[in-house]
Amino acid sequence: MTSKQPVKLLMTWDILPGHEQDYFEFIVQEFIPALQQLGLEPEEAWFTVYGDYPQILATARAPSLEAALSILRSRQWKDMERRLKQYITNYRYKLVPYKPTFQFF
Repeated sequence: MTSKQPVKLLMTWDILPGHEQDYFEFIVQEFIPALQQLGLEPEEAWFTVYGDYPQILATARAPSLEAALSILRSRQWKDMERRLKQYITNYRYKLVPYKPTFQFF
């Protein structure tokens, strides 16, 4: 992965039982707009209905590895992560070289 190529941020988590409504409101009203303000372009969100996999897989594109790392180190990102974790468990993320197709951990 070179520093000038786009990268994809893969994020997975499970929604805490009983927090679904608050979670979805937070995601739509705050988390997605915050990603965009930080310079990440949300691309996909997958909801697992069946199987032993994370309930949510969400992805966002960053213009470069350097940009992604800068965003992930920012105070704004840390604040959004902290707020997201109020509604979820089993949170993980990973940066991978960008492909315009489905990607998983």
